[in-house]
Amino acid sequence: MEFIVKLGAHDVNVLFEKKARLKHSYMKILDEKNIKIKGNFFFTKNDAKDFIQSKSQWIQKHITHLKSKKLSENEFFYMGKKYIREDFEETFVNLDEFYRQKAHELIPSIVEKYAEQMQLYPQSLKFRKNKSRWGSCSFSNNINLNIYLMKLPLEAIEYVVVHELAHIKHKNHSRAFWSLVAYYLPQYKRAEKLMKNY
Repeated sequence: MEFIVKLGAHDVNVLFEKKARLKHSYMKILDEKNIKIKGNFFFTKNDAKDFIQSKSQWIQKHITHLKSKKLSENEFFYMGKKYIREDFEETFVNLDEFYRQKAHELIPSIVEKYAEQMQLYPQSLKFRKNKSRWGSCSFSNNINLNIYLMKLPLEAIEYVVVHELAHIKHKNHSRAFWSLVAYYLPQYKRAEKLMKNY
């Protein structure tokens, strides 16, 4: 089911789903114009509207934040900041090649730094264009990192590096894995939140 609600000056589309086994209602802001709400079979459309109104200030704050992160055709993120292409006119070929070049320039030294600290060394380090994952570590300890990491602030890049190096020792997301990550990056959860903006 879909319906429209008005929040301040914004018309927002609501995707409303009912799930039999849900005990609570959940809301997710998909983008600046769409919200998704899940509730159980007793949760009505009017309940959903009331739920939205009770969270209206929070929703509007997040919509404003999303709009501030929206880029024009000439803008892009680099190291957590917004730039226009003319800022890098001399070296700019296309955006993907720019990110690839900068990844090769910056990230290997970060990997080397944390590999030494953690005493965990990858078999290889490669950079790829990937839409779904920031990085990966294979069972043979080959690390692949996304060229789009160059959009992120340095703190978030370091987090992805430490995360993948930790997988050399722990091939899972066990408690021991997260303890290892936290030992070298105590504020890693802040970095995870930062990454959601990009």
